[in-house]
Amino acid sequence: MPHLKIEYTANLDAHTDMQALCNALCRTLTQFQDDTGNSVFPLTGTRVLAYPAPYAAVADCADGRAFVYLQLRIAPGRPPALLDAVGQALLAQVDRRLGQIAGLRSIRATLQFDEGHPAYEGKWASAAPAP
Repeated sequence: MPHLKIEYTANLDAHTDMQALCNALCRTLTQFQDDTGNSVFPLTGTRVLAYPAPYAAVADCADGRAFVYLQLRIAPGRPPALLDAVGQALLAQVDRRLGQIAGLRSIRATLQFDEGHPAYEGKWASAAPAP
């Protein structure tokens, strides 16, 4: 972990590069370090996935409305000040990527962190190296 899931209205696809946003958010997460210089989030456990919603109603249902929901699942135990810094950094990336199309669409974004103790957490990895 962390796993960042992005759900968004599909009307954004014509105006933004969602892969570029995913890459920027992933790099942001993996660059965080603690006071001793260690990574806050493990590189090999960091995932950012985006899913367009083909059907959506936002606010007054006007065609130009768009919405982005970002849900970050993390293991518990990180200090609130660190979580605040992570949240601000992620939203800054959202602003950089989506702010440029705000004149074309009315966009709102929500970022939520979920931390908790999993009832079960199994892991599997292939033996083949990543390309």
